[in-house]
Amino acid sequence: MPAARLVAVLTATALAVGSVPAQAQKGPPVVRDAEIEQLLKEYTQPLLRAAGLAQQNVQVVIINDRAFNAFVADGRRIFVNGGALMDAETPNQIIGVLAHETGHIAGGHLARLREAISAATTQSIIAMLLGIGAMVAAGGGNSGLGQAGAAAIAGPAQAVQNSMFGYIRAQEDQADRAAVKFLTATGQSPKGMYETFKRMADQTLYQSRGINPYMQTHPLPSERVAALEGAARQSPYWDHKDPPALQARHDLMRAKLYGFMERPEAVARRYPASDTSLAARYARAIAAYRYSDPRAAAASIDALIQAQPENPYFYELKGQAMLEGGKPAEAIAPLRHAASLAPNPTLIQIMLAQALVATRDRSRVDEAVSILRAALTREPDSPDAYSHLAMAYGLKNDLPNADLASAQAAFMRGDLKTAREIATRAKARFPIGSPGWVKADDLASLKPPQSAFRRQ
Repeated sequence: MPAARLVAVLTATALAVGSVPAQAQKGPPVVRDAEIEQLLKEYTQPLLRAAGLAQQNVQVVIINDRAFNAFVADGRRIFVNGGALMDAETPNQIIGVLAHETGHIAGGHLARLREAISAATTQSIIAMLLGIGAMVAAGGGNSGLGQAGAAAIAGPAQAVQNSMFGYIRAQEDQADRAAVKFLTATGQSPKGMYETFKRMADQTLYQSRGINPYMQTHPLPSERVAALEGAARQSPYWDHKDPPALQARHDLMRAKLYGFMERPEAVARRYPASDTSLAARYARAIAAYRYSDPRAAAASIDALIQAQPENPYFYELKGQAMLEGGKPAEAIAPLRHAASLAPNPTLIQIMLAQALVATRDRSRVDEAVSILRAALTREPDSPDAYSHLAMAYGLKNDLPNADLASAQAAFMRGDLKTAREIATRAKARFPIGSPGWVKADDLASLKPPQSAFRRQ
């Protein structure tokens, strides 16, 4: 295996373990939702405090993917698939997964893995240079030396790769043990984490037969589960149950994801009409407004509000259904009420501003701009907020700021070409040296990022 190929393989391994996939340079398909993000924040904060990471502003990012998966990136983000949240039957099960990823961050595993990759690459290059030297010497007639040189080139690459896989397996084991420690420190059971990894181990048992254990990036399922069970059962909180109120919120989160991520027939199978629980009614109401009779959906949402009149996210759903149903003026009141009730209302406020702009009522535009400006101080990477701000400025006939906001929206979506083009136009409309001109000039001067490694 050539040196460049080895670098690519090891880099891909690092990405799979600890960062955003290389092909997703414009960003992974992310789910933004105030209700789910608030719940995950409450799940994660105690773990981060136990790990000594409370001041590092670690965020949980939800990926729009049905597969069960979670990973860390750059020590600041824990990525978790929507499928993992949907499959986790209890809060404790997904909290265990978050504890494991917190273990990776606390252990500095991503940075250490990058250092190990760099060292391994250097080692393999030196070894291959020695092998090439032997092959050159063989040109003088020593065929045995030539064969030895060829082996010297192939051998180190395989050995280094095996060594790296072993290094990653060790990190996974360390993260498991750290997770148990954090869960115990916060008075939570590691049982959910064990149940999750046990289920995954059972699912992969057949596929793991005959696999070379030294070629795996994770410990083999049976070995991992056995080690985890031994550590987890020592916790005094092994049989600790999730509070009923937290379980109820968890059930609502799962229902919401089913309603938005699955087709109506899948929602009906998971939450049949015979299921009268609040979570089931939530999922069916979402599916109804998205795919069937808006009138029936409105009645279902109103029934949810009647059941929990202080739940901000039921009002948010009503506003969203009205907005997406072409009734922005009717969406304003429920969204305004939802924002007044929610503990972290920023995303709801962005939707409220969207509704204000969508009415095309100029008397509401200044309020929309004010809301969006305030929201962007808390969500500076929101492309939707910039897009709505651009439309608001357009209604005000403020073309320089409309163009600048459009350029910023394109930049946040990863469309650098469009961002540069619109920013150039915005720059020409601002007075030279003004704050808007400076921002537009920065965007217009953007250069595309260089690839992490060249193709060979």
